[in-house]
Amino acid sequence: MRLLAAGKTLFAQSGYEQTSTSAIARSAGTSESQLMRYFGGKAGLLDAIFNESWTALTESVGAAVTDAPHAREAILALLGLMLTALTRDNELAVLFLFEGRRMRGASHEVALSKGFVKFWELICNLIERGQSDGSFRSDVKAVVLASAMLGCAEGMMRDRLLAERGVPPNPFDEAALRNTFEAMVNGLAP
Repeated sequence: MRLLAAGKTLFAQSGYEQTSTSAIARSAGTSESQLMRYFGGKAGLLDAIFNESWTALTESVGAAVTDAPHAREAILALLGLMLTALTRDNELAVLFLFEGRRMRGASHEVALSKGFVKFWELICNLIERGQSDGSFRSDVKAVVLASAMLGCAEGMMRDRLLAERGVPPNPFDEAALRNTFEAMVNGLAP
């Protein structure tokens, strides 16, 4: 849908707060009333972009995760898919890593899309699987490990985007990210 594509591009370029509904509608070649009709406003559009993107990422995991003999390998495969997706789509990377879980509005709400929640549940399930199959320590809560792993991956990818905007050399190449994440994940073995 054109509104989703326009919103994704403008939110990534200018940030959520600086992007107006009129600019999104103009870029999509439609009216603000259509944006309001389908999404209820800018927040609804951003939520739809996140939901669609996280859902697509979760669904792309498929056999790479389910066929892995151990949960640790599945988590590493999941990171690889996430890295590939965010490397391929810079706008999506900017949105996920800089706009994803920011507080918005006077109530300081943090919106979690259904797609992100499903992705999060997949990670938690993999950790629990790993605690059962001996891939991960069982003396740490699965949700805490999931938070640590996702935070580590997101932090490195966010710093990679920041480094790409700075002065070379960029120490956050894909191999460095994968090696570091693999060392961390392997360090969580019993």
